[in-house]
Amino acid sequence: MSFNLSAQTTPPEVETDSVEPVYFYVEGDTIARSAIFLDDVVVLSRLKFSDNNARRRYLILRRKTRKVWPYAKLAGERLVELNERLDSMQSKRDKKRYTKIIQRYVETEFKEELKKLTRTEGQILVKLMYRQ
Repeated sequence: MSFNLSAQTTPPEVETDSVEPVYFYVEGDTIARSAIFLDDVVVLSRLKFSDNNARRRYLILRRKTRKVWPYAKLAGERLVELNERLDSMQSKRDKKRYTKIIQRYVETEFKEELKKLTRTEGQILVKLMYRQ
């Protein structure tokens, strides 16, 4: 008795892409990746205003907020730094002395710039600093 068996043969591998893949190493990770995944970004629709006056008020508020934002951010950073240094000090006297020195320095550094702000810009600055 004889049997004739035939099997499928695999075709030779054909290279489909001539560009070699690029791998990225993310800091803190040991596995190479071919893509970097980013966090989701929420895209909001265009703002709709009830009338032209509301649109105008919004644009004015946005402009004033953008003007005072760097000062609020800087104040927040300075406050965190001040609290860290105050925590390292032991006596109330040293804390009070250091606070006065920092207060005088900040006043002299920003006095002229802050004098130029309008009342509403000052109010926005205080609100942003409170949030920081």
